Amino acid sequence: MDGVISSKAMSSRRQQWRPVLEAESKRWSSMSYEQLVSALAAEQVYEIEFESRKYQVEVELLENTEKYIHVIVAVDDGTLPASLAPLTSSFIRYKDSESQLQA
Repeated sequence: MDGVISSKAMSSRRQQWRPVLEAESKRWSSMSYEQLVSALAAEQVYEIEFESRKYQVEVELLENTEKYIHVIVAVDDGTLPASLAPLTSSFIRYKDSESQLQA
């Protein structure tokens, strides 16, 4: 079973990613509509360290309509095959107000 991750191990690993996802989602969702559109003109991919571990974060603009933008934040530890199924969260920021919806 070398190279194969059990579903229990994968679940445990994904739970380690959750605080990173929550922090990054909070950081990005606190930005204004204009800041998000500017920052996400291209997909953002970066690495952060949390509790002495490195994580890969990807933030992407999924939709940009006349009324709102839909943003997704994805986190994983950068290893295969775990990184093929990152932990994700998304939110909607409306253009005409600071209101938002978490998905």
